[in-house]
Amino acid sequence: MSAITSLSNATVKAVRALHMRKERDETGLFVAEGLKNVIEGIDTGHAPQILLHGKDAADHPMMRKAVAATLGARGQVAEVTQDILAKVSRRDNPQAVVGVFRQAFAELADLDPKAATVWVALHRVRDPGNLGTIIRTADAAGCGAVILVGECCDPYSVEAVRATMGSIFAVSLVKATEAEFTAWRTSWPGSVVGTLLSATSDHRSADYRAPALVLMGNEQQGLTPDLAALCDVNVKIPMRGRADSLNLSVATGIMIYAAGG
Repeated sequence: MSAITSLSNATVKAVRALHMRKERDETGLFVAEGLKNVIEGIDTGHAPQILLHGKDAADHPMMRKAVAATLGARGQVAEVTQDILAKVSRRDNPQAVVGVFRQAFAELADLDPKAATVWVALHRVRDPGNLGTIIRTADAAGCGAVILVGECCDPYSVEAVRATMGSIFAVSLVKATEAEFTAWRTSWPGSVVGTLLSATSDHRSADYRAPALVLMGNEQQGLTPDLAALCDVNVKIPMRGRADSLNLSVATGIMIYAAGG
């Protein structure tokens, strides 16, 4: 345990650099802000590699648990100034605790479809806020995993992690190319479900067969024809007002609960 007061400290620079995807990809690390999220990580078996905290957080009852877990994993614990917390979080009103954790991705081949009644696959999702919210919803609904197909935004970006509200530690994440996903999908034992504007089936009355895999396209284009062709069931979510579409995270949440029963 130590104290850091300089913005030019090597540890501070390393944590700040994790705002860049290139650095996250090279190190395999990411930043989680707030004591609640740090404890969520610890409770799900993820010990921080680095734990930075402000003076006011030092006496919080849960800090002892966070410190013990970090030191137990041979990580670094440091008390830092408010200015440093603001720099590493890029916020004027930062959380009093920041943890650096190791990323975790599962493999398609290791997924067991029988482990959950509903699963989620996202094709080329672009917005980290949407992705983080979907991960949080998938956690709430007990989804088996969130599968990222093609070139998606980074689930371990600071923005996405914030939106998960701690669920980043609870949901299995998988990365796959379109070709890998297409090949893997052929062995899926339940329904693969997509949303299309041209669909005639209402999402509330479609015939979903468990385990259901909800496949969603990106924010601008929706499902591409190739991926739509992989679906056993295509449905639409009715638009009753003037809006002609829904936010991706909202639409995915609706589909998760519709397909999951």
